[in-house]
Amino acid sequence: MPHIARLFWILLLASLSPLALGERLRLVTDDWAPYVYQHEGQPRGIDYEVTTQVFKRLGVEVELQFLPWKRCLAMIKQGLADGILDIFQIESRQPYLVYAPEPLSEVEFVLFQAQARRHAVTQLKDLSGLTVGTSPGYTYGAAFSEASYFKREAAPTLEANFGKLMLGRIDLAITDRRVGHHLLNQLGLQRQVEELPLVISHQTQYLGLVRKPGREALALAFAEELQRFKQEPAYAAISSRYTSDTGNILNAVEQQESSTAR
Repeated sequence: MPHIARLFWILLLASLSPLALGERLRLVTDDWAPYVYQHEGQPRGIDYEVTTQVFKRLGVEVELQFLPWKRCLAMIKQGLADGILDIFQIESRQPYLVYAPEPLSEVEFVLFQAQARRHAVTQLKDLSGLTVGTSPGYTYGAAFSEASYFKREAAPTLEANFGKLMLGRIDLAITDRRVGHHLLNQLGLQRQVEELPLVISHQTQYLGLVRKPGREALALAFAEELQRFKQEPAYAAISSRYTSDTGNILNAVEQQESSTAR
């Protein structure tokens, strides 16, 4: 049955998508290590490797271009690229974007604090009176974004927020757990900045394709093959190259957080 299902999606893809004729699929994204990023001019990352492996099995060639996130979204909306990597599902994007229904990865937004200035935070209400460093436009969940009892202060990059944290200009910084530990390792701040146990929100990252004829079939074929790939040792091997058992980043590469919602 799995072979029959796979053949079905490949035949459907071949009948509906011009990509089956050898067209290259152009994806856009920004640096979001360890999920996807550039190292010495070459694309790397867990989700990048998984995505290219899955498309390879479907016979689709992929070209990845790194741009500021806001520009990535504009290009997708205008149909100037074929798809976008590691995007959150937002209702307003449905008219022009098709999501592959199987997620690539999970994001956990958590808080970081300077060890020299600790705060007893175990629930959102404990943020009362504090200032939390954010990135403009990021989606952290309604409970966090709509709360009125603490201040949110945006900075253009996560590195800037960690700098403000060290200087005492903000009380806490929020970002994805993996991304935060990666940058702390790069900056040598892992002994001076620590993660709090409270998880603010979970987000799921997907492959998004521009809504055109044949793209729904391509998205479904990608999701079907991704599900299979996740059951194989090769999938676990990709993840282990970038993370340790505790989820901290092993590879130290340059990373910047984008300036609008994923």
